[in-house]
Amino acid sequence: MLFWILVAVLTAAVAAILLYPLLRGAKAAEDTRAGEVAVYRDQLRELDRDVSGGLITADEADYARAEIGRRLIAVSGAAPAEESKPARHHRLTEVFIVLILPIIGLCLYINTGRPDLPSQPLEARLANPGNDMAVLVAKAERHLAEKPGDGKGWDVLAPIYFSTMRVSDAETAYRNAIRLLGPSPARLDGLAETLMAMSEGVVTEDARKALEQSLTLEPNNPRARFYIALSLEQAGQPDQARGAFEALAKQSPADAPWLPLVNEHIAKNGGAAVAPAAEPAAQPPALGGPTEQDVAAAETMNSGDRQQMIRTMVESLDAKLTADPNNFEGWMRLVRSYAVLNDKDRAADALKRGLAAFPASGDQGRQLLALAREFGIATEGSVATEGSVE
Repeated sequence: MLFWILVAVLTAAVAAILLYPLLRGAKAAEDTRAGEVAVYRDQLRELDRDVSGGLITADEADYARAEIGRRLIAVSGAAPAEESKPARHHRLTEVFIVLILPIIGLCLYINTGRPDLPSQPLEARLANPGNDMAVLVAKAERHLAEKPGDGKGWDVLAPIYFSTMRVSDAETAYRNAIRLLGPSPARLDGLAETLMAMSEGVVTEDARKALEQSLTLEPNNPRARFYIALSLEQAGQPDQARGAFEALAKQSPADAPWLPLVNEHIAKNGGAAVAPAAEPAAQPPALGGPTEQDVAAAETMNSGDRQQMIRTMVESLDAKLTADPNNFEGWMRLVRSYAVLNDKDRAADALKRGLAAFPASGDQGRQLLALAREFGIATEGSVATEGSVE
């Protein structure tokens, strides 16, 4: 009840503010006309005094009296008739403001709002964010403001910032994650893509250094190799760029999603399309990151639609890994994504399936388990068949 009382008071206040200029304008017009009438009547009396004093002749007085009378009639008689239409217009405007505008606003609120939803302060929403991605991000940002040394928090926020085109925040998050958790191909590639987004697609010197460091950790990383070849093309070195693109194409699986783009750049640098290797690469991670269409869509979405889009992308990654589980970086991203979405059950299931492809006794399996422990995901059932890894 208190809410509706406040709404009524605010509506009345807004209506009064909007009506005041109209009412004030009508009163000002009436005062102006009354003043003009008084002036003309004073001029008529002044003419009588001038004739009595011999200042003007009777003929001159009659001529002046006729002119003043004409003006007096125009002000006192014709003006109200001419302004009757604006007056009616003002009345219609007043009715619209007082009655129709509040009704339209109320209907819109009932149709698109949630009058049944109880008030929930920001503190309460942060405490129980559910699946609201915007609140989860706000909660993570508040946590990092208090504990900036939490590397896993920066690692989680970095790709989210990038997907919503908050590139300057993404750069800061990637650099903090690398500084606190150490470099990894995913973090270094993400940093490079962020730097490229900030420079409108140009592979800058800092981006190239990050990509080269990524290749030292994972020499067959197609994403880093593609961008380094692109940097050679942008630097005006077509022969070197063509050679780098051809080498990437030859070592790519036949169904690699980046292969058509690689062949386009080969042709652009004066070469012919290269057939991929018959055998797929051992661990072919996708070039990664959202597409330009995904980024453009995210910019215009509200928090609910953006969250749905992110879930769709995560489910798409899940389906790809189900079809081709030999993608270690993909499993790392999937587990991390489900953890960020606060879906611990699916995160645990993704961990279990990832460990089936990369056993816990190996280095990659241990990395999956370490990631799960960072996010508080149960690992006991996932490694039951693999034995202890300590």
